[in-house]
Amino acid sequence: MSGFDTTVHILYLVAAVCFVAGLHLMTSPASARRGNEVSAAGMALAIVTTVAMLIHQHAITAVATTVLVVGLAGGGAAGLLTARRVKLTAMPQLVSLFNAVGGGAAGLIAFGDAIHHTGSLTLADLPIRTTLTTFLDLLIGGVTFSGSLVAAGKLAGRIPGRPLTFTGARALNLILAIVAVGSGVTYAAGYGGVPILCVLTVAALGLGVCGTLPIGGADMPVVISLLNAFTGTAVAMAGFVIDSTPLIIAGALVGAAGSILTKLMADAMNRSLVSIIAGGFGTGDEEAGAPATLGGATAREVTVDDAALQLAYASKVVIVPGYGLAAAQAQGEAVKLAEALIDHGVDVTYGIHPVAGRMPGHMNVLLAEADAPYPLLRDLEEINPQFATTDVVLVVGANDVTNPAARRPGNAVSGMPILDVDKARSTIVIKRSLGHGYAGIDNELYVAPRTAMLFGDAKAALAALLAGLRAYVH
Repeated sequence: MSGFDTTVHILYLVAAVCFVAGLHLMTSPASARRGNEVSAAGMALAIVTTVAMLIHQHAITAVATTVLVVGLAGGGAAGLLTARRVKLTAMPQLVSLFNAVGGGAAGLIAFGDAIHHTGSLTLADLPIRTTLTTFLDLLIGGVTFSGSLVAAGKLAGRIPGRPLTFTGARALNLILAIVAVGSGVTYAAGYGGVPILCVLTVAALGLGVCGTLPIGGADMPVVISLLNAFTGTAVAMAGFVIDSTPLIIAGALVGAAGSILTKLMADAMNRSLVSIIAGGFGTGDEEAGAPATLGGATAREVTVDDAALQLAYASKVVIVPGYGLAAAQAQGEAVKLAEALIDHGVDVTYGIHPVAGRMPGHMNVLLAEADAPYPLLRDLEEINPQFATTDVVLVVGANDVTNPAARRPGNAVSGMPILDVDKARSTIVIKRSLGHGYAGIDNELYVAPRTAMLFGDAKAALAALLAGLRAYVH
């Protein structure tokens, strides 16, 4: 091994260490930003090292170099611009688009490598390690690409969020799966060449579309996490195809982290992964125009002044954020209200459900943007025992994750761990109406004896509450 090769291996090792260290730093909000920077530095080092290696081996032409530079500059600029402009409410669909880009890129690597080998080798000359990983890369990458685009469309409202099914959908999925696996196995065995890969790719893309359309919005946080795990796995497969150590390590880390998070998210909803993939659960948002009664019971309304008075005389308050807070961009108002209460001597914390919003960690990111002190954020297991001793719980736009119906069998949220906000001495819910959440069922919390509804936009209602509170505290 030459000195240059040794240097390349050392630099790749340093890049891998950066990936692992960056992932570790992301486990804490205090060091998450530094973790992102360390991981990005590792990726930059891997890219520069790869380009230097290609130039050293004279394995890249002037045209390819130009394409590489233009691609890097264009992709980097597009990513930077998008990340700076995207709203936090649009983060789930942005993450889904990133998953699509990762899966699609991994699939293209496998396809390009197969075409390259067609010109220099016969398929029978390729080792099973290469043909098998090419098959898996195209299958996983194709499903991830099209499935992530459909998920992004559902999250952005361009495709209805409810489960979309049609007669024969499951039979079509089965046929697509058989075609994809059958063509992939044929290629891995050394038959068919590029044409059979085209069949595999079309079947994988079809599987991604037909597999995601029946999944309702309630399962979207888990689906995003699952597709993220698929993206990492596809990238790792691409690393095996072109024998790239950084791709294998980075892809394996993302795939493993995404798989663990998917399991945790599914547990948080008391849903099996199989039932999530089977689809048919939940609906889209149904906020607008919903009535003020549920099952014949009328919700009790509260005015801003009455709600502010309750908060002013409370000793302990828990704020529960949900997607409604994100949609209204009301995180700043929520934190200002919490700060005013804390200054008044009130014990204030935030109760965070792991699947609140439409992306894993959505509420944590939202509150971090408004500089909410992270020690005040409590997860499900930590906050639930505290509700019984809480004077006022302020629920802002959270629906399914607070529904007491989850404690009874026979409905769409049965068995799902919820925030026990109905056990507090008083619960105030800020919401535009009594409309359904993504599970598509009534929230029994809204007509509970100790619950009062403060109807309105979350941002305006929180601002009015803060103004009302200042009339009672100084």
